[in-house]
Amino acid sequence: MFKYVYGPVPSRRLGESLGISPIPFKTCDYSCVYCQLGRTTKLTVERKEYFPLEDIIDELKENVKLFSFDTVTIVGEGEPALYSRIGDLIASIKELTTKKCAVITNGSLFWDENVRKELMKADIVLPSLDAWDEESFKKINRPHGSLNFEKVVEGMITFRKEYKGEIWLEVMLVSGLNDSDENLLKIANWIEKIKPDRVYINVPVRPPTESWVKIPDMSRIRKAEKILKGVFMGKIPQGEFHSSLENTLDAIMSIIKRHPMSYNEVIGFSKDRGENVEEVLKRLRRNPNVEVVRINDEEFFRYKKR
Repeated sequence: MFKYVYGPVPSRRLGESLGISPIPFKTCDYSCVYCQLGRTTKLTVERKEYFPLEDIIDELKENVKLFSFDTVTIVGEGEPALYSRIGDLIASIKELTTKKCAVITNGSLFWDENVRKELMKADIVLPSLDAWDEESFKKINRPHGSLNFEKVVEGMITFRKEYKGEIWLEVMLVSGLNDSDENLLKIANWIEKIKPDRVYINVPVRPPTESWVKIPDMSRIRKAEKILKGVFMGKIPQGEFHSSLENTLDAIMSIIKRHPMSYNEVIGFSKDRGENVEEVLKRLRRNPNVEVVRINDEEFFRYKKR
C-alpha cells in the first residue's frame, strides 16, 4: 500500500491529479474551521523532512508508470510547505514527468525566503486567503501562535513579485464569517495587491471541522464572484476517483485519508471495480478508522486516527 502517493483524484482545477502527501496526518500551521480533514492535531511551524524524500520518489516512479494524469499535485494531509525538502521533491517530479507540478498550500509560510525559493520550480502554486485582518484570520484559520495576518499576506505579495509561474488563489466562503459585501471588499483589496493569475471561490461542500460551518446562499456566492473577480468552483465539472491499489477497501482508505468521499462516490467507485457495494459500505462503517459524517443531507466517509 502506497503511503505518500495517491489517486489520481478528480480536481476541479487541475483535472486528473496524482497526489503527493509529504506531511503526516493533520500536521499543519492552521486549524481552519472548515477543514474537511477535521481539527489539526499537530499545530506547528516546524519545517523538516517528515518522510524520507527517497521513499516518496520511489512511490512516484511506480505511479507514473501506472496512470495517465494531468497534474502531479503536492498537497495531502497537512501544510506541504512544512516539508523541508519540498524544493527537491518538485525538482524530482520535473525529472520524472513532463506533466505540470502544482502545490496546494495555505500560503502561510511565504514570508520565509527559503520556502519561496523552493517553490520556484512549481508550475502552479495554489494558496488560500479567507481573511482580511488579524481578527478574521484567527476566527477562520486559527493559525499557530507565531503567525500573524500581516506577516502571511505580505509573504504572498513578495512571492508574487518573485515567482514566474501561475498563482491560483482560493477563497473559502463560510456563511456569516466572510461572505458579506463589506468583508468581501476587504478581501478583494488584498487580492489586488497579491495579483494572482486566477481567483477561485470555494464553499465547504464536504464535512467541515466545526458543525456550525455553513455554505453561503447562492446569491452570496454570485456576489463574491463579482467582487473578487473569481470563478465559483461549483461550476467546474469534477471527474472520478482512481487508485492503483488492488484491494478496494485499501484504495478507499487511501483516498479518504486526504479527501472525504460521499456515499454516492463510494458506490460509484466500488461498482467500477465490480465490487459488492453493500459489502464495501458495511466494512467501511465497521472500520474504526472511518467516521461517517452527514452534511447537507449527504453522507460522507472521513478518515480518523484511532
